[in-house]
Amino acid sequence: MNDMTPVKTTPKDWETDQEVRWCPGCGDYAVLKAVQRTMPDLGVKPENTVFVSGIGCSSRFPYYMETYGFHTIHGRAPAVATGVKLANPDLDVWIITGDGDALSIGGNHTMHLLRRNLDCQVLLFNNEIYGLTKGQYSPTSRIGTRSPSTPLGSVDTPANPCAFALGSGARFVARGIDIHKNLVGVLKAAHAHKGTSFVEIFQNCIVYNDDVFAPFAAKPNAATSQLWVEQGKPLVFAGGTKGLAFDVESLSLKVVDVVDGDVSGVLIHDKANRGLAHMLVEMPFGEFPMALGVIFENPAPTFDSAVVAQNKAASEGKKPDLQKLLSQGQTWQVEKQPRVE
Repeated sequence: MNDMTPVKTTPKDWETDQEVRWCPGCGDYAVLKAVQRTMPDLGVKPENTVFVSGIGCSSRFPYYMETYGFHTIHGRAPAVATGVKLANPDLDVWIITGDGDALSIGGNHTMHLLRRNLDCQVLLFNNEIYGLTKGQYSPTSRIGTRSPSTPLGSVDTPANPCAFALGSGARFVARGIDIHKNLVGVLKAAHAHKGTSFVEIFQNCIVYNDDVFAPFAAKPNAATSQLWVEQGKPLVFAGGTKGLAFDVESLSLKVVDVVDGDVSGVLIHDKANRGLAHMLVEMPFGEFPMALGVIFENPAPTFDSAVVAQNKAASEGKKPDLQKLLSQGQTWQVEKQPRVE
């Protein structure tokens, strides 16, 4: 059993001696720094921490964290992370993935990780493009996206990562922006949650999809286009002058004006309400703001704790005997045969 007593570290303690190799200006740098700033506040030990990644630009992440790490196979980080957690449930496991890695070839693995509710944190870097393989369109690319694989523009309906997570049974779903100061708070909340914490991070790809999130992520647009949800607080944005209300006729959300600070008609955020979470993550941007922060959280028993309990019950009162295990059933003894010249 690892000692889980909180320890004091600094961001420097979580940095490696490896040269960080992303394109200059890539949003991955900001996410890396946010994670390295977050870790000391968690009081966890680097030697008890594991970062597991798949394939993609973001998947270089384990090289830059002074922890244990696995740079694994395309889309299979959830499978490897599950093995790590079951082998040593005391480890603090983080999964680093991208929109292509997690939602295309890894979609099946991501779904089963979420429904099983393994105790880990999933950081999905969403840049709406395949950056590592030179700019092909990804599962989250918008209709009309021009790329080497869609020169006339994508005609695919894009996947919504948070809607996918909710539909897969995730018990914690949040959103953040690579360069936003609130990302650290989102990461802390994800770590505090017991179970699979799914965090979509809007991450700018400066080479192949630059400023695709600028309409809500850029500072000049933030005030009117970002809605940072807080538990028990009214769903207001635009400096408190607008809010979200429930339209009884259409059974959907609508934007309303907030006059003189009167929020009596505005919905209060309830992160345990899965129906509200679905509506928040599926709001069409432009007509609505972008919902950010901890959108849904409703803890449930974890997969790893159930496996540990099951194994403990199965071994109760039994003594390990490897020889007996190997000898049970039908066995044969191979006698040494004389050598034939």
